[in-house]
Amino acid sequence: MAPSIWQILIIVLVVLFLFGAGRVPRIMEDMAKGIKSFKKGMKEEDEKTGGKPSLSHAKNDDDVIDAESADSKKSTSKKK
Repeated sequence: MAPSIWQILIIVLVVLFLFGAGRVPRIMEDMAKGIKSFKKGMKEEDEKTGGKPSLSHAKNDDDVIDAESADSKKSTSKKK
């Protein structure tokens, strides 16, 4: 059941009354900054791990072994 236009209007008026017209845009701006910061942190984490899932996200022991062997193969090939 979707809210009607009157229900949405009442909610908006209550929010404006409680927080004031000047504070609502600041709250939304702070929320947007938080979301951007979260996305940036997730992107940096992916870049740090090289886009590979970490060992803590492995589904079973075989995934851990496969990930470890792949990492060791890369490190030995770089040494040559």
